[in-house]
Amino acid sequence: MQIKTTSVASVSASVGLNIHKGKTKVLKYNTENSNPITLDGETLEDVESFTYLRSIIDEQGVSDADIEARIGNARTAFIQLKNIRDSKQLSTNIKITIFNTNVKIILLYGAETWRNTTTIIKKVQQQRTVRENKPDPRGGRNQEEALEVDRTHIEESTQLRHKTSPHMESSRPKEKRKTKEH
Repeated sequence: MQIKTTSVASVSASVGLNIHKGKTKVLKYNTENSNPITLDGETLEDVESFTYLRSIIDEQGVSDADIEARIGNARTAFIQLKNIRDSKQLSTNIKITIFNTNVKIILLYGAETWRNTTTIIKKVQQQRTVRENKPDPRGGRNQEEALEVDRTHIEESTQLRHKTSPHMESSRPKEKRKTKEH
């Protein structure tokens, strides 16, 4: 790792870029080498975890703390949507679409890289119910219609990422995709 660090530093310097020693941290993953990494004679700080692109990474790859943070952020987003969930002006389908685009995406961001352990799957799976009061067509009391929002499985993440990321190629064969004809 020392050789690679020195190599990156020299190539970076050759194009006018410098590595900030105070901001650079070392996380050793799957290695028995415990030698400190140095840059220009200064030892870089060893850490047990760090945050990169809003994901917490530790010595095992993805941290359980990252999953806990995702669940907490998704819960916060879910709570913030209370007015939308309680709205009688929005259809259940619109509420589910809003849930999928505002809560599930936060929860499942980066899930393709998570370890698939039973504990993680149980933590991430959640079941919410969106309820909507519908007037009784016979003029009686309102009927409460409940629609169960499907459990969010880690396996859905890859499909969800394909749907929401236009730069990613679809996994479906082209002949099965719906296309607009001009």
